[in-house]
Order: sequence, then C-alpha cells, then structure tokens
Amino acid sequence: MVAGIEAHARLAPQARKSGAIDPDVLQAMRAIPRHEFVPENVQPHAYEDRPLPIGYGQTISQPFIVAMMTDLLDVQPAHKVLEIGTGSGYQAAVLSPLAERIYSIEIVPDLGKRAGEVLRRLGFGNVETKIADGYYGWPEKGPFDAIVVTAAASHIPPPLLEQLKPGGRMVIPIGGPFSGQQLMLVEKKPDGGITTRQLLPVHFVPFTGGTGQR
Repeated sequence: MVAGIEAHARLAPQARKSGAIDPDVLQAMRAIPRHEFVPENVQPHAYEDRPLPIGYGQTISQPFIVAMMTDLLDVQPAHKVLEIGTGSGYQAAVLSPLAERIYSIEIVPDLGKRAGEVLRRLGFGNVETKIADGYYGWPEKGPFDAIVVTAAASHIPPPLLEQLKPGGRMVIPIGGPFSGQQLMLVEKKPDGGITTRQLLPVHFVPFTGGTGQR
C-alpha cells in the first residue's frame, strides 16, 4: 500500500512540490491496520489504493488521499488537530501518532459510535470523538493547529476558520456532488489573513453540516 502511495505522490507534484510524502506520515500509514476500519465484507480490499464503502452512503478514503491530506497539514508532535467527518476513524488513527491530541466529529450517529469504539479498542488514547454537526467545529477544544475536513463542502465553514490558529493549516475538499471538486489548502497567516490554494481534483462524499444541529 505504501509503495502505491509513494508512486501516486510522484504523479501529483502540484500538491507536493517535493513529489514525496513525509516519512513520518508514511510510517503512520504502515502502522495503522486499515482492515480494522472497514466492514468485514470489504476487508480483503483494505490495502488497495482506493476508497471503500463503510455504510450509510459514506466511504473510507483512498490511502493516497489520506496520506496527502495528512502530509499537507504539517502536523507536529505538540499540535491539536480537528477532524470533521470521523467516518470509519481511519484518518484520526493516522493522525494519532503525529500529534498530541486529535478531536474528531461525525454527524452520522451510528458511524460516530462505531468509529469511537474501534479507536478505543485499538488504543488510540489521544483521539476524542463526538457526534455533532462538524460545520460548527468544536470551539471549546480549540483553537487548533490543523483542521482536516473529509467531505466536500460548497464553501469553507467560517466557524472552522475562526477555530484555526494563526499559522495553522486546513485541508478541505471544495465543490458539489455533481460538479468538480478541488482539494484546497487553507493557511491562516500570523496576522489572521487567509490564503487558499487549489491542489488537485478529488471526489468526496458531500458535506452534510450547517444544519443547526450542534
């Protein structure tokens, strides 16, 4: 799986100028048992470089995309990271060895409960999950050094920008379910200014937040 990620990264220089994923991210990808985060019927495909269904119309992302998004966050050992869209729990698990604390929000109750149970069973003690509308973030746990959104939104949610620390990074897919989506890197400057950069075309399930359900 990791060899496939490395090969794919070399074909996406617009996202990573070095053409390589950080070795610490790759080590996390090697160490995390992806099969534990997918339903039993698709476990034979767990280490293929492609998304897989996890129920409720949701997917676990392609390993290359997980690695790319993690790499772009530039996570450091003392960082607090917010994830919007826990899904299977796999992205949070990959972030776990790289950061001090991971906070992850899932809007689908059954998915959030199942992911939390898997993460606890596998010993990811620095990951905290909750079931809520991720559009509003997790203000009482912020601000965050990095934020990752794992569903395609029509725009960057303002509450997430507010909860991103100056100097922090957010990685988020932007676009509609039936139109082109772009993976975007959002950076907050030390003075609070925001810069955005489109990185590569992607295809994510749609963001379902912003409903008022906190």
